[in-house]
Amino acid sequence: MGGSMTQLNSFSVPDFHLPFGNSKHPLAARANAEAATWAVRHELVTDAVDQFAGIGFGHLAGRVSGDVPYETVVLLAEWMAWSFVLDDQHDHLIRTGEVAAWRPVAEAITEHLATGSAGGSGARRNPLVKGFVDVCDRILDGMPEGPAARYRAHVPLMLDSLDQEAGNRGGEGRPTVRDYILMRRHSSQILPMMDMVEAGLGLDVPQRIHDLPEFKALVASALDVISWGNDVFSLPKEHSCGDNNNLVSLISSWEGCSLATAVRAVEGRIQDRIEEYLAGERLLTETLDARGETDPQVRAAVSRIVRSYEDWIIGADLWQRYECTRYSDERFAAGLESAYTRPGLVSVA
Repeated sequence: MGGSMTQLNSFSVPDFHLPFGNSKHPLAARANAEAATWAVRHELVTDAVDQFAGIGFGHLAGRVSGDVPYETVVLLAEWMAWSFVLDDQHDHLIRTGEVAAWRPVAEAITEHLATGSAGGSGARRNPLVKGFVDVCDRILDGMPEGPAARYRAHVPLMLDSLDQEAGNRGGEGRPTVRDYILMRRHSSQILPMMDMVEAGLGLDVPQRIHDLPEFKALVASALDVISWGNDVFSLPKEHSCGDNNNLVSLISSWEGCSLATAVRAVEGRIQDRIEEYLAGERLLTETLDARGETDPQVRAAVSRIVRSYEDWIIGADLWQRYECTRYSDERFAAGLESAYTRPGLVSVA
């Protein structure tokens, strides 16, 4: 992989010049503490709880949720807390060569989504599965039909993408940049959260709108800006532990350039993607006009969900810069596992 750790010692994340404003829920810090307590109660985290809370999932939830009741922000923060544990546990199994232990957990989660039951396997007693069942059931309770169907579809795709990441770090080797970008839209774990935000705002944008190529392109642009930005923030960790699931590392590797050059290349790609996102907003409006989508409720819902995607783009960036200690933590930046990662969690029955 191009570059060396000496190059990353003075690593700084560029300003991506995101053209959006952002506000944060006034009780985001409280939601963060409550979500951390939830994770401890479900035995997802047992040590270094303050460091775990330093991820700042409540702050991110407060930046992307919009003007919603506090309980809605807490629920998203709890899902985010679970998602970070999921990600770290999967990474742990890759490091220890125990990826086979992942399948029963993923299957129990998928089965619960499909049937409302985590099955009869020992995996359903695992804290990761039990935590999922608790938060998933509360998410789906009262969720409008459209966002619920999309959430049920997106979570398995998210789990599949983690398997792809494991393959990229194992025998399958580095993916192409194009394949990585497609996978990253799911491994970012954002799509189920976007479904939650849509529901939390009281929206149910019709599936026919979600299926429009112009709408899908807009979502893809937002996901790419967020995911590629995150790859820059997390580069020191992924580079130092040999994880090739990072756009900067892949560009450096495929194009034979330094990491510094690759960071500038990703910065340029992000700027291009933002321009495509802004053009995509205009194109979506024109498309809805041309299709005769004049229902004021539908148009208002589309307008609000588009604003929500802007919240995601700027909110994720501000969160990583100012409210999240995960990417500046010395252990993390050195490629080590976080102090709060429970080594035997997935094998716990």
